[in-house]
Amino acid sequence: MTRIAQEDFVQSVADALQYISYYHPVDYITNLARAYELEESPAAKDAMAQILINSRMCAEGHRPICQDTGIVTVFLKVGMKVQWDTELSLQEMVNEGVRRAYNHPDNKLRASIMADPAGKRTNTRDNTPAVVNVQLVPGDKVDVIVAAKGGGSEAKSKFAMLNPSDSIVDWVIKTVPTMGAGWCPPGMLGIGIGGTAEKAMLLAKESLMEPIDMQDLLARGPSNRAEELRIEIYNKVNALGIGAQGLGGLTTVLDVKIFDFPTHAANLPVAMIPNCAATRHAHFVLDGSGPVALEPPSLEDWPKLTYDASKGKRVNLDTVTREEVQTWKPGEVLLLNGKLLTGRDAAHKRMVDILNRGEKLPVDFTNRFIYYVGPVDPVRDEVVGPAGPTTATRMDKFTRQMLEQTGLLGMVGKAERGDAAIAAIADHKAVYLIAVGGSAYLVSKAIKASKVLAFEEMGMEAIYEFEVKDMPVTVAVDSAGTSVHKQAPKVWQAKIGKIPVVVE
Repeated sequence: MTRIAQEDFVQSVADALQYISYYHPVDYITNLARAYELEESPAAKDAMAQILINSRMCAEGHRPICQDTGIVTVFLKVGMKVQWDTELSLQEMVNEGVRRAYNHPDNKLRASIMADPAGKRTNTRDNTPAVVNVQLVPGDKVDVIVAAKGGGSEAKSKFAMLNPSDSIVDWVIKTVPTMGAGWCPPGMLGIGIGGTAEKAMLLAKESLMEPIDMQDLLARGPSNRAEELRIEIYNKVNALGIGAQGLGGLTTVLDVKIFDFPTHAANLPVAMIPNCAATRHAHFVLDGSGPVALEPPSLEDWPKLTYDASKGKRVNLDTVTREEVQTWKPGEVLLLNGKLLTGRDAAHKRMVDILNRGEKLPVDFTNRFIYYVGPVDPVRDEVVGPAGPTTATRMDKFTRQMLEQTGLLGMVGKAERGDAAIAAIADHKAVYLIAVGGSAYLVSKAIKASKVLAFEEMGMEAIYEFEVKDMPVTVAVDSAGTSVHKQAPKVWQAKIGKIPVVVE
């Protein structure tokens, strides 16, 4: 009978979580590199280049691919002949592995988990607890899949209880555009079909743990209905023209995965969960012989790319004026230099509360730019840890008041803005810029100094002031309210020509 020691299990989970924080799965890199070579949209190609460069930097430097180091999900298949040498439960052992991984002194990961989610939302400080799914199966081994799922992609999860006669493909193609770009394409779509509502969601999540093999499937052809659906959805989603980071282009998804399960005759439950550009998962098996150490991938699997900053227009944030901002064009690449403020959801909520009380903010935003970011803590000689953008739409509800009452000139974030935020930007002749989601370590190298200005007790949600040098961004909403995320996918959908363009 196989005996699994507590320490072997805990350390294996911890090591795997560290591993996936800085190593992309090689299948993702090879498929993204292929898409990069084929991409015809300059904006999307630039975004893919940043993701690939960032990935190689992380593999070399052992620092997180994304500042959002995720909520941990673990899938366990426990052999029924296994005997455990532990005083902890499975949940407690996984949590201890998470705790070790996220507080590792050489590669500290961001604590993002909030207890009391409908109340005080207090950070647990060590990213516990994990979400653990357990199956008892025949055998004498423990099969483990660990994943770290970013909040931006998790937020775009979708579920529908369709009628049995409804088209799953039609639902997917109708739903994907409503997800925006906050899930950081290009990535994968996991689709769960059947079972019950909660079973369909679990199937969708678990399907994302599979390797990317769409090109192999296209080469050999489908052998069952699920594979036929995968190909049809893959082709039709890419024909939407959404592209990398929602900037318009040929590749929105690298693969589509489908898991199904028998369901009630009256039901057709369908779940869809995207995996982002920072796709993170690893698989290992414990057999009682000790902890598992995953083999590092070869850096030869990564393309050798360098970021060309010469094509960007340099902007001095310390002297920029509203008149200068009004000359920036949608899709234009800028290189930010100077002092850049930061703030996310919690900071915005607190600032709005202060303004509503008629009090003065602790930070002067007049003619300043704010970056929507929650950075990873620095290690060794770093100024700041990986510091990529967070999804900007979460700040939409605060945008008009911030522009009206603080003198804020512009914002930097990830993905599209909603109609209300775009209208506020246009009304105040402000601007919205995007940095590339999934290139957090690359962005952090442009940050030369960092200090907390306000709300220090909020940790990564505090207001920082960064000193940046040549930080690459793209104009996503100009001062007239023209949105790249609204225009570019329509242009590329028309170019691809497989799905009729909807004329509004």
